[in-house]
Amino acid sequence: MAGFRPVDEQMRILMRGVDFGDEQTYKNMADELHKRLEKSAAENRPLRVYCGFDPSSPDLHLGHTIPMRKLRQFQELGHHVIFVIGSFTGIIGDPSDKDAARKQQTLAEALTKAKTYTDQAWRVLDQDATEVRYNHEWLEGLSFADVINLAGNFTVQQFLTRDNFSKRFANNDAIWLHEFFYALMQGYDAVALKTDIQIGGTDQLFNLMAGRKLMEHFGQQPQTVLTFPILVGTDGELRMSKSTGNYIGIDESPGIIFTKVLNVPDDAMRNYAELVTRWDQDKIDRLFADVEQGRVSMRDLKQQLAQEIVAIFHGEEAAAQAARDARRMHEGDAPSDAPVYELGEDTGILDLLADAGLVKSKGEARRLIQQSGVRLDGETVDDVTLVVPAGVEEERIIQAGKRKFLRIR
Repeated sequence: MAGFRPVDEQMRILMRGVDFGDEQTYKNMADELHKRLEKSAAENRPLRVYCGFDPSSPDLHLGHTIPMRKLRQFQELGHHVIFVIGSFTGIIGDPSDKDAARKQQTLAEALTKAKTYTDQAWRVLDQDATEVRYNHEWLEGLSFADVINLAGNFTVQQFLTRDNFSKRFANNDAIWLHEFFYALMQGYDAVALKTDIQIGGTDQLFNLMAGRKLMEHFGQQPQTVLTFPILVGTDGELRMSKSTGNYIGIDESPGIIFTKVLNVPDDAMRNYAELVTRWDQDKIDRLFADVEQGRVSMRDLKQQLAQEIVAIFHGEEAAAQAARDARRMHEGDAPSDAPVYELGEDTGILDLLADAGLVKSKGEARRLIQQSGVRLDGETVDDVTLVVPAGVEEERIIQAGKRKFLRIR
């Protein structure tokens, strides 16, 4: 195999964005990574690097891509990447960022949701250089005695110091015993895969450290862990999550991704720029300095950011088209992919909105009009009894809310 890049060069690439919230942990892990890279180069052996993704829903979102892009960097530096689908950990669900227990699912349900994961993952990872594993392969076969052996490495007090568990304990909210098992199972992934490096979010640090503890218990060298900040959702506050609805799916259409990014609150833009884009830090700092000094508007920055994010997952051409469509929508025109509705007869606005699928019901259409949320040819509709006539030669445009457009012919 070809030789690796110089260790210091690899370190500059791989440590970018790493954050533990603790300076000493950062130093310890950086030192460990440096030594592993030196040994990797000396032995001409790629490091085994992995990250796990629980199939709690069928779609991957931008938050998932942060560790995935770090995996891609390891790939490009010649290391071996393992994409772990949490088919068994997903049965319980990670409690790290939850103030209540997740609803449990069956293995069959988890596997069904996982079917789309790899296809979406190839938008970031090199398919030919990625090993895909499902953790039910090794976790499903553990005996009760095996689980007791794993549990013997931890105390209840260690779990209760975790922020989410401590808050629930203080509030006398339920903490279910099976939630403690999640860290044991994720930790055992590292043992089963004999990994050198694990990637995760800052909220995963306890679970990743559990992997180090268990690897040591089984006589393996503890893995080095690298954690990264959490991407906030489209609300600009909570962690991006499908369950809260504040997500941007990487498989969504270019126009939807572009529009969602434009609607993210201004104060979350740096979070997106630093965690999701391919831009280097100098460019990011320069762009935000331009905004602060009035040389560039925040809307212009959002346009650049949205176009960059769409390009990552759909390509440059689709990103450019999404940018053009966004400008059209801002001016009240329909995007290029807006559906066409053939109007055969004069139709009331409520019926038209419902029949065309812009709203779920005529009741919703009525409320949207009363809230000034419907436009016809750029003019706000305020009459719920409005009739849209057929036989008009010019194409007409209906807009419902911020994102839904319809061409009427």
